[in-house]
Amino acid sequence: MGQVQSNASYRLRSILDSDLYKFTMQQAVRQHFPDAEAVYRFTHRDKDVFFSRKCIDAFIDVCLTSDEKAWLAATCPYFTTDYLDFLEQYRFKAEQVSVKFIPISEDGQWGNVEIEARGLWVETILWEVPMMACLSEFHFRIDKTDWSYSGQREMAQRKAEALLQADCTFSEFGTRRRRSYHTQDLVISSILKAAAKFAGVGKVAGTSNMFFAKKYNIPPVGTIAHEWFMGVAALTGYDDANIRALRLWEETYSDMLLVALTDTFSTQVFFKEFSQDRRRVVKWQGLRQDSGDPLLFAPVAKAMYESVGVDYRQKSIIYSDAVTLEKALALKKQCADIGFPCSFGIGTFLTNDFHTKSSKYNDKSKALNMVIKLYSIDGQPCVKISDDLEKNTGDPGTVEFVKKKYGLPT
Repeated sequence: MGQVQSNASYRLRSILDSDLYKFTMQQAVRQHFPDAEAVYRFTHRDKDVFFSRKCIDAFIDVCLTSDEKAWLAATCPYFTTDYLDFLEQYRFKAEQVSVKFIPISEDGQWGNVEIEARGLWVETILWEVPMMACLSEFHFRIDKTDWSYSGQREMAQRKAEALLQADCTFSEFGTRRRRSYHTQDLVISSILKAAAKFAGVGKVAGTSNMFFAKKYNIPPVGTIAHEWFMGVAALTGYDDANIRALRLWEETYSDMLLVALTDTFSTQVFFKEFSQDRRRVVKWQGLRQDSGDPLLFAPVAKAMYESVGVDYRQKSIIYSDAVTLEKALALKKQCADIGFPCSFGIGTFLTNDFHTKSSKYNDKSKALNMVIKLYSIDGQPCVKISDDLEKNTGDPGTVEFVKKKYGLPT
């Protein structure tokens, strides 16, 4: 149990070994933008990382099985029969992905990696999550091997028990940056063991990973990612882009999956637009906080709801930005004091929290600091501003244009 996995071939076990929101967004893209051409690009800030083309080949011939299709139909009523038929025929296309290694060391063994996925948005949308999971697993099999699984099961259970004893509701969100498939598997099984031990206290709401939701018979959890807002804005313009993205989403999911991600172009801008339509504020069930200072979010959200006469106590906040135990406990206390229901989507803290063997498990074995983001749609740059206003994603000129348009600091 304490050994690192061997450097064996990586195979994607199932098309469902990905996050729910990729499939919900794929269905929405198929409905509204079936012919849009997308480009996704990989970025990492660790300059001594090597990745292999083998990762891409791992996805070929993976498809939705009849058993998985039946499970989706029974578990996810928001997926139409037409979409499930489409997903059954879907195959990853290796030719959509290009991988370029750029050596920077004298021996050519160290350098930077450029990865790009290019093709129809409705097809390329599924590359991001399994590709990131594969890249992370390969990195920790091949390069950074000074770690082991020793104590992981026990640590995951202790974390879950602490969250549950604090009456926290939380979901496992750790697919993209997991140390490995095996790590996520043992983490979820440990979380469920803790939930059985503390039945009736707190709640394990589910997992973002569809494969593990099916395996462990727990709810799949998730709604929208930044790329939906980014893509809609790039295709249709930035005037009221948040509202147009929400409206199109409502046309696909009229009464389900209505949790709004607020920070694509900053929460300040989102709340200003969102609060213009009380009917929409009432309709949407809650908000997801994913950047900036999380302790500032609930008071501002409370004020927004109160400004339009909506009872915030009937809404909810999902915190998903680098949530740790310490952060969750502080936010839970704040929300309880305010009377604002909240829950947590917890990723890397659960599925990639390791220490090095050589330090006798005192020093961190750091997770990769990587993203794969929507770069452009039909040739139009896609950008994300977020609530960390100095940490923008996308074409600098478009970032500056969007900030000026929304009256944000440049």
